[in-house]
Amino acid sequence: MNLARSPHEIAPELIGAELYVDGVGGIVVEVEAYDHEDPAAHGFGNRRTARNASMFLAGGAAYVYRSYGIHWCLNVVCGEEGVAGAVLVRALQPTEGLEEMRDRRRVADPRLLCSGPGRLCQALAVTREHDGLSLLAPPFELRPRREPVDVVTGQRIGITKAADRPWRYGLAGSRFVSRRFPT
Repeated sequence: MNLARSPHEIAPELIGAELYVDGVGGIVVEVEAYDHEDPAAHGFGNRRTARNASMFLAGGAAYVYRSYGIHWCLNVVCGEEGVAGAVLVRALQPTEGLEEMRDRRRVADPRLLCSGPGRLCQALAVTREHDGLSLLAPPFELRPRREPVDVVTGQRIGITKAADRPWRYGLAGSRFVSRRFPT
């Protein structure tokens, strides 16, 4: 998978792809795109900080950050080295390692295991230790989608700046997304 391209190209292509951490994971059903010209992005204006340094790595790296000081969030870094861009992985349809996910999340309903970036990271045991690692090498495994899928778009969630941009992508009809898409 060529991740050295714009987050806006890669985000819809990630829908239907498979993501695993140490063999635990599933099908990507929801993502959001962020680029260096986006006021909602951590790398807006291409300003590098200690927190967002991984966003400036070459496409294929993991950018992991803490949201509101509570939840870890996993992003797929996109584009060329030195230009901030990433795709936030918002939700997975869990397919492998469900028992590990249930133990980590302490919930039984598979729809609640990975529906939201914080839940997803807890279920996959993703932490700051994964920041900067390649998503194309262990402990990660990122497989391209196996067949065409129907992708829907909508506004991003949980942001105040540029919230109206339709840069949230999801698998049409999936019951595993964090929030339904408008019909």
